[in-house]
Amino acid sequence: MKAGIIALLLMMAAAAGVTPALAAVPETFSNPAMETRARHLQRQLRCLICQGESIDKSGSTFAVDVRRLVREQMAEGKSEQQIQDFFVARYGDAILMKPPLQADTWLLWLAPFAVLGIAGTVAWVTVKKAARTEA
Repeated sequence: MKAGIIALLLMMAAAAGVTPALAAVPETFSNPAMETRARHLQRQLRCLICQGESIDKSGSTFAVDVRRLVREQMAEGKSEQQIQDFFVARYGDAILMKPPLQADTWLLWLAPFAVLGIAGTVAWVTVKKAARTEA
């Protein structure tokens, strides 16, 4: 019974994609300018496991692998745009923390404003109706 529970917990940890031992490995460039560029680029890429975090902050194995790839490509001399293009080609615009406004993403960009407009209209109509009933 205990072995089954332990196996279940290990599978859940593996499914979560978090490996503290891998996330704790320091990954730094000796050149401070390269390190700054790498950290900046890592903040521009989203962890697809954590969704709301950049790969710079995430501890998932996916983020560790992507950070390693970013640093490998920077060491090869690729520009930030080339590296971003590589990840967009591989994972789509979802990998970017700030996806571009395109025909297929316009709803994502406009939805918050539409919800605010609808909520404001409903609130305004409710207040006007309440004022009429009092008068």
